[in-house]
Amino acid sequence: MTDILYMVFGADWENSLMIIFNLILIESLLSVDNAAVLATMVMDLEPKDRQRALRYGILGAYIFRGLCLIFAAWLVQIWWLKPLGGLYLIYLTWDYFSSKNTPPKEDDTLEKKEKWYYKLTNGLVGSFWATVIAVEIMDLAFSLDNVFAAVAFTDNIYLICIGVFIGILAMRFVAQWFVKLLERYPFLEKSAFWVIGLLGVKLMLSLPSHIFEGSAFAKVIESETADLALSIMTASFFFIPILTSRFLGWPKGNK
Repeated sequence: MTDILYMVFGADWENSLMIIFNLILIESLLSVDNAAVLATMVMDLEPKDRQRALRYGILGAYIFRGLCLIFAAWLVQIWWLKPLGGLYLIYLTWDYFSSKNTPPKEDDTLEKKEKWYYKLTNGLVGSFWATVIAVEIMDLAFSLDNVFAAVAFTDNIYLICIGVFIGILAMRFVAQWFVKLLERYPFLEKSAFWVIGLLGVKLMLSLPSHIFEGSAFAKVIESETADLALSIMTASFFFIPILTSRFLGWPKGNK
């Protein structure tokens, strides 16, 4: 039993537990965001079809996240996928904050109809199945978010698999609790995307680390100390605003 625990967590128990804790936070918040987007995409369907489309969406999310367990093992073997994933996470952060600065559309539920794949499939299989296909495509994108965020924390494949599995559980059991948390502390959504951007930067730094492999810079970036510092910073993005909101009244939450 001891050998198994050592193989999974390594000698640095504190860092591994901190990584798992941060994975629970970020994967749960990502799952809330994912669920909100999926719910929005089905709102223009007939009420009787909405739940059915969401069931297909949740099933697809489980399947894609399960496949990501395999993908994660492959991801850590190919060095150039890390900076590519980092670029993707930075893009997600930029897209989120830039969209916050643009006026909302009159009907966000119809945004899917602007996508080329919806236009293509709608003419072939009808609006319901076109919506299901659009939902599954979003599931695939969300699953990539899931695995790239986990890889940014650690190269330990066991911890990555734990992180992806947490994402699966979060969609089923934790999302509703985090919805309530976000209702009380809406600023946590911004915190989540700042963290995603931070993880993107961490993955992007693997590029100079690979180029200058063996250098002092590479050793610092790839060290357990750097992983621990990232974990502490990630937790701080969530807990410091909550504490200042409760005791100092800033940023403002909801009663």
